[in-house]
Amino acid sequence: MPGRVLCALQFFPRGGSAHVARALAAGLADHGWEVTVLSGSRCDLDGHGDAHRFYAGLDVRAVDFAPALAAPDPMDPPGGAAPMHPSYEDRPGAPDRVCAALDDAAYERQVAAWAAALLDAGVEDADVLHLHHLTPIHEAAARVAPATPVVGHLHGTELLMLEAIADGPPPGWPHAAAWLERMRTWAQRCAAIVVISPGQVARAAGLLGIDPRRCVHVPNGFDPAVMRRVDVDRAAHWRRWLADEPRGWAPGEGTGSVRYDPEQLDALLRGPVLLAVGRFTAVKRLSLLVEAFALARREAPGALVLLGGHPGEWEGEHPLEAIERTGAPDVFLAGWHDHDALAAFLSAADAQVLASVREQFGAVLVEGMACALPAVAVNRFGPAEIVQDGVTGWLVEPDDRDGLAAALVEVLRDPAARASRGAAARETARARYGWPALTERLAGVLEAAATARAAV
Repeated sequence: MPGRVLCALQFFPRGGSAHVARALAAGLADHGWEVTVLSGSRCDLDGHGDAHRFYAGLDVRAVDFAPALAAPDPMDPPGGAAPMHPSYEDRPGAPDRVCAALDDAAYERQVAAWAAALLDAGVEDADVLHLHHLTPIHEAAARVAPATPVVGHLHGTELLMLEAIADGPPPGWPHAAAWLERMRTWAQRCAAIVVISPGQVARAAGLLGIDPRRCVHVPNGFDPAVMRRVDVDRAAHWRRWLADEPRGWAPGEGTGSVRYDPEQLDALLRGPVLLAVGRFTAVKRLSLLVEAFALARREAPGALVLLGGHPGEWEGEHPLEAIERTGAPDVFLAGWHDHDALAAFLSAADAQVLASVREQFGAVLVEGMACALPAVAVNRFGPAEIVQDGVTGWLVEPDDRDGLAAALVEVLRDPAARASRGAAARETARARYGWPALTERLAGVLEAAATARAAV
């Protein structure tokens, strides 16, 4: 009985959950659903945070954060403008402050803004809501469309914040208890909860007080028609994006402020290329990766490319500072690129590395595997369920610099292992993580929720 689904995401497009939301929304349309996407948006980042651009081809309703960002306090802009979204991460100086630091008044401003946005997006005509993350959108929906069933979608970052609260909230989180109770309430109202890995079921049930039988496993995936190995002229590719049209950036400087001379790129052609993709957040452990690569390069030739780093956003030590501190040779910053360019970058590499210690899923691992790249990842959470050690890649212990370095040496030295594990990785990705099958599973969850409401 496909009807109308309103898919909502409070955050502006920058992380993996936005890519998931886009892929699923497009797939649901293919299954006969009328889909509207409601999302936060920024138009001040060379288009990289613009919801209309990111979700192009879909019916998009955007909440513009520009007025909030221009205000003295982005969480309390004048004139009734929508406040900047809060965060599950506590990054000093960031405009999106951690949820647990926001008081009741700030919370109510969030709810009011998103209630208005839901109404503008036609929530009253929706048969079901698909709400990504646990955010104030849940409370807004309960106020303006209390009879409309909600399917919640956990991406895992919210669980990290809740676990930090359960362990004893750090200083600067005075409202942690209130946010914990709100998020538990939102989860308990959902008709179903989508989780991205089986390991999240017990965590979600314990933290949120929900029946684990209401959790549905729908992993993140990839589009087989887009994410595949393509023919790339490596020399031309790396010269374009590192020397001719660079997008790497230094702390406090703009896109393209990190540029390489063509002669600096020889290592990308002489030896294996390792690719690390992601934001410059503390959990990604990019400093640790640079340190491990510096050790590995003493034993074997090769290059490391860091693709990502949302413009102007980083936590702790910037990767460029880590490179300078360690003297790591042949490490390159390629900057932030649209997702459509990812297959070419993956195809210009020989293996991928994800040093993140608390990666809730690891969509980039699946995308790299689809492009026949073996992976080096941490043996925890999502990566431990995606990568099979010795078969599709290498698993190492979290925060183990020497163990990571040893794995990188194996990758750099053994082309046969790279080839065999890369081939196995591609077959695994195709069999388990294609978006068409995953979207069909989600469509069934949404239909069940909408049907149950219609029967009442």
